[in-house]
Amino acid sequence: MERTMTMNAVSVQGLTKQRDAFALRDVTMTVPSGYVTGLVGPNGAGKTSLLKSMLGLLTPDAGTVQVLGGDPAAHPGARDRVGVVLDRVTAAPEWRVGTIGRRIGRLYAHWDESTWRDLLDRFGLPVGNRVDALSRGQTVKLSLAMALAHDPDLLVLDEPTSGLDPVARRELADLIREYMTDPGHSVLFSTHITAELDDLADHIVVLNAGRVVFAGMLDELHDRFAVVRSSTPITPGVRTAAIGARTGPSGGYEALIRTDDTAAFGSDVVIDQATTDDVVVHFAEEARK
Repeated sequence: MERTMTMNAVSVQGLTKQRDAFALRDVTMTVPSGYVTGLVGPNGAGKTSLLKSMLGLLTPDAGTVQVLGGDPAAHPGARDRVGVVLDRVTAAPEWRVGTIGRRIGRLYAHWDESTWRDLLDRFGLPVGNRVDALSRGQTVKLSLAMALAHDPDLLVLDEPTSGLDPVARRELADLIREYMTDPGHSVLFSTHITAELDDLADHIVVLNAGRVVFAGMLDELHDRFAVVRSSTPITPGVRTAAIGARTGPSGGYEALIRTDDTAAFGSDVVIDQATTDDVVVHFAEEARK
């Protein structure tokens, strides 16, 4: 595939995929080119299934997926333009770190051995060690080096910070910022730790129980939702406007609401701007009912 700039690095329309008892249901979302998009939701929301559908690893039952202007299943060459960091490294456990470049580099038209070596050095990866001897942090860094060494236009990260210490998480964030200095680059960052995206993401997709409950700019999410708290019991009218209402031990409640509905609440409540975490938690609570 030619390297052409598209308005959306990823476009998903009406994606449905049944996997045993779980299903993605009519998922529509985009990853705008030139932005960091956060894909957030609780564990089991369907984030990994959605990413695998984007990467052509799962075939949708319905709907369409376009990655960098093409169908990922029909255009295997798109692999060269997408850098992927999944929840486990794709290198064989018995391989030595220093040999991985010559083993997989021939699979990518834009593999740069010099970049690969520079990344191994930058990350302090022990080139003589076997892959299965690496720590969790070293494994993530190895996956990142493998993803970046072929100069991708889109970087897809699936829960990359799981199990990392604060220093390693900061290093990852710095690397993403460095990668995004090229206006032709885009990132899709899947996580259930929403605080990681506050200073990193421009665009956000909130997935819950296989459905998109919000997709848009991060500022828009904060403007659209609020959290209401009250020390008095919740009324039927309030419950209608509430999302994921939770009752406290004293009889009061906390719920997510749309800011358009704030006028329906009296003066005896406290209304604060919702965080991304608030949106994820309360939509998950609503889905459990």
